[in-house]
Amino acid sequence: MRRLLRRLFPTRPSAAAVLALLVLAPLARGADEAPLPPPPVLPRPVIGLVLGGGGARGAAHIGVLEVLERLHVPVDCVAGTSMGALVAGAWAAGLDPATMRRELAQADWADMFQDNPDYTELNFRNKRLSQRFLPGSESGVTDKGVVGPPGVVSGQKIKLFFNQLVRADAGERDLGKLPLPVSIIATDIGTGERVVFRDGSLTQAMRASMSVPGLMAPLDYEGRKLVDGGLVDNVPIREVRERCKADVVIAVNVGSPLLKAAEVGTLLTVSAQMVAILTEQNVSQSLATLGPNDVYIKPDLDGITAADFERNAEAADRGRAAAETMAGALARLAVAPAEFAAWRRRLEDHRPEVQRVDEIQIAGLKRVNPDTVNRYLKQILGEPLDTDALNRDLLRAYGDGAYEGVDYALLSQRGRNVLRVTPIEKRWGPDYLRLAVNLNSNLSQGSTYVLRAGYQKTWLNRLGAELLVTGEIGSNTGASVELYQPLDGAQQFFVETSASYKRSRIDVFQDDQRTAEYRVGNATVDLAAGINIGLLGQARLGWRDSHYNADVDTGVALLPEQTAHNSGWLVALDLDQLNGLYFPSRGWSARAAWFESAHADYGKLGLEARAAWPFGPWVLGARAAYTASPRGQVPAYDASSLGGFLNLSGFATGQLLGDDIRYAHLRGERIVGRLPLGLRGDMRLGLALEAGKVGRPYTEVNRTGWLNSATIYLGGETPIGPVYLGVGHSSAGPTNAYLFLGTP
Repeated sequence: MRRLLRRLFPTRPSAAAVLALLVLAPLARGADEAPLPPPPVLPRPVIGLVLGGGGARGAAHIGVLEVLERLHVPVDCVAGTSMGALVAGAWAAGLDPATMRRELAQADWADMFQDNPDYTELNFRNKRLSQRFLPGSESGVTDKGVVGPPGVVSGQKIKLFFNQLVRADAGERDLGKLPLPVSIIATDIGTGERVVFRDGSLTQAMRASMSVPGLMAPLDYEGRKLVDGGLVDNVPIREVRERCKADVVIAVNVGSPLLKAAEVGTLLTVSAQMVAILTEQNVSQSLATLGPNDVYIKPDLDGITAADFERNAEAADRGRAAAETMAGALARLAVAPAEFAAWRRRLEDHRPEVQRVDEIQIAGLKRVNPDTVNRYLKQILGEPLDTDALNRDLLRAYGDGAYEGVDYALLSQRGRNVLRVTPIEKRWGPDYLRLAVNLNSNLSQGSTYVLRAGYQKTWLNRLGAELLVTGEIGSNTGASVELYQPLDGAQQFFVETSASYKRSRIDVFQDDQRTAEYRVGNATVDLAAGINIGLLGQARLGWRDSHYNADVDTGVALLPEQTAHNSGWLVALDLDQLNGLYFPSRGWSARAAWFESAHADYGKLGLEARAAWPFGPWVLGARAAYTASPRGQVPAYDASSLGGFLNLSGFATGQLLGDDIRYAHLRGERIVGRLPLGLRGDMRLGLALEAGKVGRPYTEVNRTGWLNSATIYLGGETPIGPVYLGVGHSSAGPTNAYLFLGTP
């Protein structure tokens, strides 16, 4: 072209000549040079995605991801905090938004914030421990004094849920090896520093970022205690700018608004407001860094709180709606369908299913015998990993009460697939202080109270021996010492010895009038051997030696004042598959016991069965009991009784005393409320129809036939034990009202 110009215009050309040349140039171009290349395609901007924290409100992130995928918007890095960390981590690990929706919808969030397994999955000894003490009262006794657990929830079930979500059964996911760079934000509660996970265990980082202070125990990580990252960086915009040098940031803010002044009044709401203020301050600082090319999405989540996990589908829908309103700005970041499909395929989890488990290792234990964990593991070597069964087995192990958490990892070692189970022993163990309280009031007997404390030493030897010392004061006083010694590593067989003394009040009635009040002292020594029947129950055979002393405190002595010595063989079988200790909603239990007295020449048989069936918001329950002396006659100091709440409720507690006692009731309960997140239990309105009979009465001697009672009550299982308020009435005349809270 230059040679052509020089030949045509040896001197400076005129404007007209230049114009003519421009018209003719295309015709001449191909004569001596190739066509000009097309203009270069500008590279797309680097995009960073930020998913903020907000508890249950974070499910809105799933709806935002749905819109990004529909519009074909790729992302170069992602950062998340709290629930945003869960969604970010799961997405980068290969879960598409539809799968994430399904997994969150199927999760039982109320149960997930309960560490212990279902009551049916606890071993029998722990069930009875729960009956005597408040489960939430446990504190460690250490050389530094009494130390409480670090949170209401240790995060056991939540961690197993994270494992399931990112397919840890195919191998632990490492943040640094994911196909999409992921940053997860946590807070060092000791220093207040911002901690960023960019490598290491994905599920561990998710667990740290979701540890709400006070609710969930901090994660111990490299000498630090890590909690919810929202305290320092709830919308981590700075992180994606540093991580992948993002040109454009898509920031999603799902944080909870501050409470109104009128809503702040209790200690709990004041604490929540303080955390919210700190969070909003760092959010405001982050949002101030957004530029005109960035995309800010704030879903309308009004009415959905951070604890409303059951509304995850609604939150996701609102997130999608908010992203759709920004579709114009997002569409400018889109790529061609083929390019997006290739990007999306990179994110998919391409790991093969584990074909077999070759070995099981139990690692990290110092005090606890590994056999006590191994007894729960049903995984068959040489078979594929059964994740559902493994989660159940690990929860059963956790229910033994010796661990902060029980986790697992699937490792490849020299061509073998190794399932490594890692129980973490409680830092505040192995010695514990336990408490209980009992407040009981009824119309006919007034009010009573008992305060109970227990000191438990566990793992006295490699087989798991335990010592429990208990004392109680109040309307009843007493003390006991128990030594429990398993005989094998799996703790199937055991011997147990105990010594106790209790002094209590017994009221004696005649014609519905309290005629006397006795003070009864009972000193007992037991020695027994037994077998634990899996998680079904326990059978035992033993010898019991007792000394009784009964004195009239006030009133007329209708029963003898006496001192008695009694001893003999005791055989008992206890089976318990109810899903709750006091107010179950499903399951059954049965008990059979025989005492053969060597001193008083009688044999005493006791039988009891309970059952519960759920019907939507209703629970149908039943109980039947029988005690009698097939040989001889039970003395008054060892007699059984009727009377009291759901034990012929129209009559006072223990009003009907005697031998050959039969009782049954049928009850219907309507669940009218559930305890908030992190607490197990519900409140019920119930009606019970009862029937009972005393064949050989020692009190109320004129009531020899069948008696009835109808009871209406409001009650439920709470963190301080069962609570109920009820009224019972019998057609035979008596009426009684009850108020109770605590442990029996």
